[in-house]
Amino acid sequence: MLETLRLSWHIVRRNWWVYRKDFIANVSPTVIEPGWMLLSLGLGLGAFVAEIEGRSYVQFIAPGLAVSTAMFTAFFETSYNFYVRMTFENIIKAMLTTPIGVGEIIIGEFLWVSLKGALMMTGVTLFLVVFGLFANPYYLFLVPIVGMLIAFPLGAIGLLASCWVKNINQFQSYYAFLIGPSYFFSGIFFPVEQMPVVAQWVAKALPLYHGVQLAQSLFWDQNIARTMSFHGSVLVVYSAVLAVIAYSQLKRKLLS
Repeated sequence: MLETLRLSWHIVRRNWWVYRKDFIANVSPTVIEPGWMLLSLGLGLGAFVAEIEGRSYVQFIAPGLAVSTAMFTAFFETSYNFYVRMTFENIIKAMLTTPIGVGEIIIGEFLWVSLKGALMMTGVTLFLVVFGLFANPYYLFLVPIVGMLIAFPLGAIGLLASCWVKNINQFQSYYAFLIGPSYFFSGIFFPVEQMPVVAQWVAKALPLYHGVQLAQSLFWDQNIARTMSFHGSVLVVYSAVLAVIAYSQLKRKLLS
């Protein structure tokens, strides 16, 4: 097991070395874009929206914008980026000629995407703290954990997409029919309870919904222990199931 983790960590280090070459260029859009979204919707649209659950519109959307950063980071890393490494650069196949196997590749990618999701969500959260949108800075240490919890299942979904697409353009379908709806209907921009009952069931079946609930509890300092225990557990189950499926599918693709 220790040898597996050691080999998997090599993958994390390799991905980090590549990523840090253009660190500012890579980080800036991910961290700054939620800020522009906050300004345009919160200060613009927010002027026409009454308080939601006793909070201003800026306060309401801030947690969801932070956690959605981890979602986008994880999905795009294990879909487009992983697909390029696997298909065009042949890096994954080269790894398989070393002691690194499919299991180490899966673990390494999950470690990398979880750490990256945690980093990005933390960066956005710190940006929002400046605006006074995080109620109790004492709980900032929990933000990377929430980032990891949402990045892991979304990373698994990205890996599955990489296994199933026939060409790189087909990722757009996964974004249009899964990632996009998750972003707009998981409670970031309005309470899920406002939607029809069937739509609520669909929204609550999406991993991002549970991530939004976790982020809101931290940002608003509200029922943190209970929310973490329930929604965190749901995301752990999602992660375990999707990781097993992703492993089987990736193993079949790489060894076929």
